[in-house]
Amino acid sequence: MTIRTRFAPSPTGNLHLGSIRTALYSWLYTRNRGGEFVLRIEDTDQERSTKEATQNIMESMEWLGLDYDAGPFYQAERLDKYRQAAEQLIEEGSAYRCYCSKERLTELRDKQLANKEKPKYDGCCRDKNLPARADQPFVIRFRNDLEGSVSFEDQVLGPLSFQNSELDDLVIIRSDLFPTYNFCVVVDDLSMKITHVIRGADHINNTPRQINIFRAFKAEPPIYAHVPLILGKDGKLLSKRHGAVSVLQYRDDGYLPEALLNCLVRLGWSHGNQEIFSRDEIIKLFDIKDINKAAASFDPEKLLWLNRHYIKTLDSKVIADRLKPFMQELKIDYQTSGPTLEELVVGLRERAETLREMAIKSRYFYENFEQYEDDAKKHLTPEIIPFVEAFKQSLEKLDAWTDEALHQAIEEVAKQFGLKLGKIAQPIRVAVTGSTVSPPLNTTLRLIGKQNTLKRISAVLLYLAKT
Repeated sequence: MTIRTRFAPSPTGNLHLGSIRTALYSWLYTRNRGGEFVLRIEDTDQERSTKEATQNIMESMEWLGLDYDAGPFYQAERLDKYRQAAEQLIEEGSAYRCYCSKERLTELRDKQLANKEKPKYDGCCRDKNLPARADQPFVIRFRNDLEGSVSFEDQVLGPLSFQNSELDDLVIIRSDLFPTYNFCVVVDDLSMKITHVIRGADHINNTPRQINIFRAFKAEPPIYAHVPLILGKDGKLLSKRHGAVSVLQYRDDGYLPEALLNCLVRLGWSHGNQEIFSRDEIIKLFDIKDINKAAASFDPEKLLWLNRHYIKTLDSKVIADRLKPFMQELKIDYQTSGPTLEELVVGLRERAETLREMAIKSRYFYENFEQYEDDAKKHLTPEIIPFVEAFKQSLEKLDAWTDEALHQAIEEVAKQFGLKLGKIAQPIRVAVTGSTVSPPLNTTLRLIGKQNTLKRISAVLLYLAKT
């Protein structure tokens, strides 16, 4: 049997962490078992589905490298299949047309609630075998069993059972001829030969309904795995106030896909005490049965820690290539002059948490700054003029503009004036960057370049002469 899993998002908004984790688990299980991963866009909600949301889904998956083997399939393009399937169930006695008005259903619901009963359809049209009428709207309902139970072995939660008496005759085709969620899912999973459904625990109540529809089609349902939801650190459902944003917002904020994938897979799955996983390792080790039953907590600080790790350890060429969009967005001209992006990455990777931060911190390597930061000015006092002038003269004589030569020049001036390195380095750093924070001073000077370094030191001496 070929394993086939699917990711079936609704394009009604941006893709968020819970949804993409579900996609990741499905993708990993498929890749681990040499199966096929299907992408299906569940867009039958025409009022809320948008092209922008669909594009967001596609871009999110592409950014994270979650490639699919079949699809994307759009439910809105398969409406005839659902209607034909519903007619088949009517012919076989597993569905029926219902002409109950909205007013009757509202009155029924109100009465049931008043009697503290669970609201459900009372089966008024269930055994009437009503034909289709062109002049009167109707819905098609599934004829759910009235007795017995639906039991299945969930791959995460274990054995689950639901009484059929708790499941009413749900609508499968609305009066506008559009199918409902639970019906579309079954028809699609059946036709697309889905063997395993991995999804959030919020879908558990849908599962017995779907299993009954599968059995009405005389088909075996897929194997189900319901993944506990993601919580914030306060134990409440994950939301924006916990730092959870759309997947592409993390991309735009400068996070690496490796970091987000690593963070997501650990939200409910583990392998010993290991925290860092390569993509190949996750694929090799992943199994549905290792998913935890308890809800996982998302920690933005953990994601940031992982992002720092990957910025430091991934190939500098890879980071440089991913840095380009941020440099372009910030209108930093990295092509005309200054260090190459790869050199920049090597210089800044130890101090940057995100690619956006790295780009922001890089500006002074490519452009002259207009003023010194307020908290940096305290390092620019007349007392530093002698050693700044001496350092400038030393730099002018340097033939090799390397980290080693620059470090030696700094040490010699410090020794000449009997000062600690920090007493010299910080004023020079402010002079050439406008700030008190940068990579090691020798690396900073090397990346700025000899001509710009000397120009900025001359500028700070002129600034000091006026103070």
